Amino acid sequence: MPPSPLTARAASLDPLLDRIEELYSTDFARFVRVAAAITGDVESARDVVQDAFANLIVHRAEYREESPLGGWAWRAVVNAAYSERRARSYAGRAVARLESLRRPEATDEAPDAELREAIRNLPERQRTMVFLRYYADLDYTAIAEALSVSPGTVGAALNAARATLRSVSTAVAETPAAAAEER
Repeated sequence: MPPSPLTARAASLDPLLDRIEELYSTDFARFVRVAAAITGDVESARDVVQDAFANLIVHRAEYREESPLGGWAWRAVVNAAYSERRARSYAGRAVARLESLRRPEATDEAPDAELREAIRNLPERQRTMVFLRYYADLDYTAIAEALSVSPGTVGAALNAARATLRSVSTAVAETPAAAAEER
């Protein structure tokens, strides 16, 4: 397929685009094989390679002519593949933590049934922030970055979630059974 007029014009203005495109088209399969070996999944490896090359194009001004273009591309692909693998690992652990909340017998430290139910009934955004803060031990800034919101929004949502959970724990503490246990 011939390049579009816009692509041809851009390449004539920046010869590095031609070199990146040529490397992508000639070595795509090799890049995917390596990324798949790292990520363990061919489909995500293709995405990793495409994203890495898109980043190369976006950040092409940072390329130093004295170093080989292939080395720069390989570094980008390998780093992106490791990032993808880490992200999937984090996601897998988060799912496992959430599943353990659904199965109270899975841990001796499972919260009581009322608290589990109160957490389940929180709005999704608050519930997600609670998990990220108290189960993944992320700070407000990291949660804000993960959810694409401001740290102030994280603070407000967590404050609202804690207030809701506090009201549930207060209601549980005021039951006659709870009062009898305190004596």
